[in-house]
Amino acid sequence: MKKFQIFILACLFISYYNCAQEPNGKPTIYTVGDSTVKNGRGDGYGGLWGWGDFIGQLLDSTKVNVENHALGGTSSRTYQNLGLWDSVQKQLKRGDYVLIQFGHNDNGPVNDKIRARGTIKGIGDETEEIDNLITGEHEIVHSYGWYIEKVVKETQEKGAIPIVMSPIPRNDWVNGKIPRNDKSYGLWAKQIANKTGATFIDLNEKMASKLESFGEEKVTGTYFYKRDHTHPSARGAAMAASLIIDGIKETDNSLNKYILQNPEIKLPRKKNIFLIGDSTMANSSNPNTIGWGVPFPQFCDTTQVNVINKARGGRSTRTFIYEGLWDAAKNEFQPGDFVIIQFGHNDAGNIDKKKFRGSLKGIGDEIQEVRRDSTGIETVHSYGWYLKQMIKETKEKGANPIILSLTPRNEWPGGKAERRTDSYVKWAKQAAEAEGVPFIDLNDIVATKYEILGKDKVKPFFPQDHTHTNLEGATFTAKTVAEIFKKSKALGLRSYIYLN
Repeated sequence: MKKFQIFILACLFISYYNCAQEPNGKPTIYTVGDSTVKNGRGDGYGGLWGWGDFIGQLLDSTKVNVENHALGGTSSRTYQNLGLWDSVQKQLKRGDYVLIQFGHNDNGPVNDKIRARGTIKGIGDETEEIDNLITGEHEIVHSYGWYIEKVVKETQEKGAIPIVMSPIPRNDWVNGKIPRNDKSYGLWAKQIANKTGATFIDLNEKMASKLESFGEEKVTGTYFYKRDHTHPSARGAAMAASLIIDGIKETDNSLNKYILQNPEIKLPRKKNIFLIGDSTMANSSNPNTIGWGVPFPQFCDTTQVNVINKARGGRSTRTFIYEGLWDAAKNEFQPGDFVIIQFGHNDAGNIDKKKFRGSLKGIGDEIQEVRRDSTGIETVHSYGWYLKQMIKETKEKGANPIILSLTPRNEWPGGKAERRTDSYVKWAKQAAEAEGVPFIDLNDIVATKYEILGKDKVKPFFPQDHTHTNLEGATFTAKTVAEIFKKSKALGLRSYIYLN
């Protein structure tokens, strides 16, 4: 009986010990590093992602927790000075894992008034005493390797398992190759891993080789942004996470038992920018009638957004809805998308004669019944009424409508570029204001830019007529739209716009 009681007590002790060491029976994988591990809040704001945001999708979440504690802008030194490592270290329990990657910011100045985040190169014990120009505190700065070794050893002291990565490569190319960091931070990270017995993954080499297999043209704009050679897109961050897992599989690290077999990483949904309008926005096979929506994607970061041009030549607000083009487009809208709406050129057409595309003037609720040739009676509404319907239905889909006034024609009354301030521009603005959505007076903005260029330089934009532009003219307008979006924080599009 006494032996049985001892056995029961032993079992209870073991159970208590395991619970104390591993809450919920699951170890935690912590990631520590800079913005290439976690950018911002880890929500992809501005299209910025780190590999720590995706690595959890490659691991069995029923058996392990993943917490991304990386912080953009930190070096191995400042991550510790800010107390970020202490907050992780205090939580560590036996059987946890710490994935460590620093280096991109360690190469900066040791002491300056901007960031003061650099470390001494190498893995030695040399130090530099400074009075930090940012914090005002006296500080002893160590080598990169010293800081990495400190994190590794303190992880091991808690019974947790460190895994050290070389920093991901930058999207820099020299003669078709990506420079490695195997003579600097990649080498030093490896040396510390070897010294401490930690697992080392040469992420820099693995990712550089993978990117080289695609070539620079396919990498830039897909795995990295055109505007940024350091931070990967969601697709690039997911690649880095996958390569880390591949590297772990090549080792005997116990993390292997939590790796999923053949997982599919779910990338964040790209937002859509829908273009709704007439021929001045639409695609065209005629080189003399190119809408500004055709070149517009070249000013967008297509790693983050899709530009979907639903504009159709010859349409007014009325016919775009009547012909079902609006319903077809609306069915594709998703919450968070942007819907750019621009009409007016064709709304001044015939209301009750062939083409049947004119709308009633103004924004009121008046109607006119029109007998069409073969389709019976149509109830025609005002230009503003149709715009307001589009706005309301866009909102109902959770998307963001933005109203643009129509493009100016190549007409110069009194030596000034044509404006329609007292008609379609005014009504578009009134409709937008009535529904509480953004309005951009593109008509006036482009007309003003035309006047700066001068009539003679604008004329080549319009080789066929006074309404439609060629590609050069369309690009001029598209860039103007992009500049407006880039400047405005309120529109919510600035982070998706790319201007050379």
